[in-house]
Amino acid sequence: MRVSPIYDDALSAAIQQIIAEHLRSEALYAVGLAPTRTALFVGPPGVGKTLAARWIAQLLDLPLLTLDLSSVMSSFLGRTGSNIRRVLDHARANHCVLLLDELDAIAKRRDDATEIGELKRLVTVLLQEIDRWPEGSLLIAATNHGDLLDPAVWRRFEAVLEFPLPTAAARAEAVRQLLADECVDPVVTEMVVAASDGSSLSALEGDVLAARRLAAIGDLALDESLLEIQRGHIERLSQPERIKLATRVLSQTSMSQRQVSRLTGVSRDTLRKRADDGGTDAQ
Repeated sequence: MRVSPIYDDALSAAIQQIIAEHLRSEALYAVGLAPTRTALFVGPPGVGKTLAARWIAQLLDLPLLTLDLSSVMSSFLGRTGSNIRRVLDHARANHCVLLLDELDAIAKRRDDATEIGELKRLVTVLLQEIDRWPEGSLLIAATNHGDLLDPAVWRRFEAVLEFPLPTAAARAEAVRQLLADECVDPVVTEMVVAASDGSSLSALEGDVLAARRLAAIGDLALDESLLEIQRGHIERLSQPERIKLATRVLSQTSMSQRQVSRLTGVSRDTLRKRADDGGTDAQ
């Protein structure tokens, strides 16, 4: 089960421009320009970087080749540079979209005193290979840790796309897609959206999938299993975190104070006090 790409307007526009440039490359070449050759996707895990690369390749009708850089780190570091060159040579010879995943596994800052000289030389190899990437092809690199990248790496990419954690609107759309035609109480879906604040769409998808499984094996309604999954997350929170969540749920959903209290374990007296203090609207 996989939702369609859901991104904010700015990110969607940046992705669509890359796609349009390659689909209409003749128009660019006619005026002495070329489509974007290299793009860097930066953001925390689960926000859709790999999904975006897959989506771009699909719309360009090209195969997606993925190289997980963390997996090619050889115990004989000198071989890793040769391995990278071989993969990029293969990708250049075969029209495709190449995704270099976990870029920070190799392209770390070269002033990092903890890294050995051979690994620093690997960064140089990678920069040279990116510089050699031909016009008309697309190389995408992805990292969860942009702060670890060597400054020279950033300059090699023609486009840098930031993938933030999803907004409430994006999470609501994801829940709508994931539940499809399932009959679920709107209050429950509101609760899932509110409780997933700060989560990635990947984590949200995992919760919905777990709820579907729980409903199937436990002979539960999907509403009940969705709340059970959320309850499991909430039980692991500290009391201040529960209060913060309960306040957010009350402000963002149509759930009553009684329902929120039962779900979060926060007393109704505490919820009333928060409402009286302006922390939320009373229900």
